[in-house]
Amino acid sequence: MHEETVLWHLGNNMTFHGKTLVMTWLVMVVVLVFVLSGVRNLTSGKPGKMQNILEWMVDFVRKLVSDTMDLEKARPILGYLITLILFVFVSNMFGLLPNLTLNLFHNVEFAQLNKIFEGASWMSPTADINTTAALALLTMILVVGMGIKHQGGHYFKHFLEPNPVFLLIHLIDMISKPLTLAFRLFGNIFAGEVMISVILMIPGIWVMTGILPDAIWLAFSVFIGSIQSYVFTVLTTAYVAQAVGDE
Repeated sequence: MHEETVLWHLGNNMTFHGKTLVMTWLVMVVVLVFVLSGVRNLTSGKPGKMQNILEWMVDFVRKLVSDTMDLEKARPILGYLITLILFVFVSNMFGLLPNLTLNLFHNVEFAQLNKIFEGASWMSPTADINTTAALALLTMILVVGMGIKHQGGHYFKHFLEPNPVFLLIHLIDMISKPLTLAFRLFGNIFAGEVMISVILMIPGIWVMTGILPDAIWLAFSVFIGSIQSYVFTVLTTAYVAQAVGDE
């Protein structure tokens, strides 16, 4: 569990969560390396292992979208959805990785790197509500943008249907969508990191020095992290489908 929040200050009015930013940058590097390794030797013949994995991921998201909405309407956002599921999945897994810095930053006080890289494991960016809220906000911007693109001014008319009295209900629904997206992802990942920290503090005489319970919870956390990346992408697709649907 990450007890101390590392804050970076820019000027007098801007404050950033340093640990979240650093871990987010590392996740971005991992995703970029994965994608670039998959397209490095692209071929229409016998693909390599990384190309196979990347093609499977693309086909998986494409099928996910085609089962929900018209694929032609969704084609412009396929790249975003693929990036989204990869980013959320890798972010969810980051908090399960052991700290591999080998105390290299132990005496580095610049940007509080010694505090950022302390501890037995790294941190999942999605264990910070700021990250999940930003992703949820991006989803809602995408929903409104796609709705206006395909429906024009008629998109806003649905807020008054079937009766203008329902305007408040529609507004509450619009606000609740990003809130539930953000808190569902944050809650699941943060709770997983807390449980791993608690298990690591269990006295060593209990069940194989704590290895067995920790391994079981790690496996469960991998499952939960995978499901949450899938759910976040599915809900994003569903919300977009509602916005662009003719009905």
